[in-house]
Amino acid sequence: MDHTTANGDLVARVDTVRKVYGSGAGGVVALDGVTIGIRRGELTAIMGPSGSGKSTLMHIMAGLDTPTSGRAWLGGTEITSLGDTELTELRRRRVGFVFQAFNLVPTLDVRGNILLPFELGGSRPTSDEHAWIDSLTSSLGLDARLSHRPHELSGGQQQRVAIARALGTRPDLVLADEPTGNLDSRTGREVLTLLRTASGTYGQSIAMVTHDAVAASFADRILILADGRVVEELGRSTPEEISRYMLGLEEAA
Repeated sequence: MDHTTANGDLVARVDTVRKVYGSGAGGVVALDGVTIGIRRGELTAIMGPSGSGKSTLMHIMAGLDTPTSGRAWLGGTEITSLGDTELTELRRRRVGFVFQAFNLVPTLDVRGNILLPFELGGSRPTSDEHAWIDSLTSSLGLDARLSHRPHELSGGQQQRVAIARALGTRPDLVLADEPTGNLDSRTGREVLTLLRTASGTYGQSIAMVTHDAVAASFADRILILADGRVVEELGRSTPEEISRYMLGLEEAA
């Protein structure tokens, strides 16, 4: 089933990607011929039961893992043919990450954490990029926290720093892995609203892996995986509609 788009305006895509861990009779099929595209300026949720291949798909789209067969692109670059050094450079420049565990550097303050991708890339932000980062920190409510270390921040504030870091370099694609998993429901909704604003207002392309129907309801588009395959694509949906579909999927399993 092809879940790319006729529009061609894709920031990332995979074509008939198959991923098998192990070999022979003991091999585990994590992805089984998946073809999807992530559209520019959209928040796409990737859902599915545990073991459905969500994280494997995200890792392949980011160049963190390689498919057993099939191909993956970031923009016009086919990443399945790149070496480790090229992949590292490409990820640093063109992919942003938001993790459930925040992954902030404890010895750096907020500003240092946000600027870390530039430091790792051996570059300094231009005046234009500084203005963008200033607008991000302001809209994320971090202006008064820039000199604080991560341990001085709440979970919600730490996740906002992670979002600012992911968006700071204006990457082609932001991958968010269960970004609200460690947050209370109110803070989680604030973070999801920020991600939706990033896609809707700033044109950022975001792929979010989640098991949470409320989180998925913030997405423009929902791709549902089961047993390593995309089994459904939904448009903007309510948490109740998503929960009902997921429950039906589990009952049919």
